[in-house]
Amino acid sequence: MSRKIKMIWDFRGPASEKTAEHHEIHLKEYITIEKIELNITGFEVKNEMHAIAFMVVTDEHMLQVRDNLKPHRAELYTL
Repeated sequence: MSRKIKMIWDFRGPASEKTAEHHEIHLKEYITIEKIELNITGFEVKNEMHAIAFMVVTDEHMLQVRDNLKPHRAELYTL
């Protein structure tokens, strides 16, 4: 069984929520274009000046996504 990895993009400032929300749209587009089978994305507001967008990938797609989309960080995805 492949590990699931949460690729994370951080956005800061007063517009961080809207920026993270918009970034998720592009992550969904990327999943469709690249035909990635795992389709888990989202955005979270951490506080009024920090929000994140994220995409969950398996090990096999991790390097491709890292090199193409340059996330700021990653962590193991658990439910």
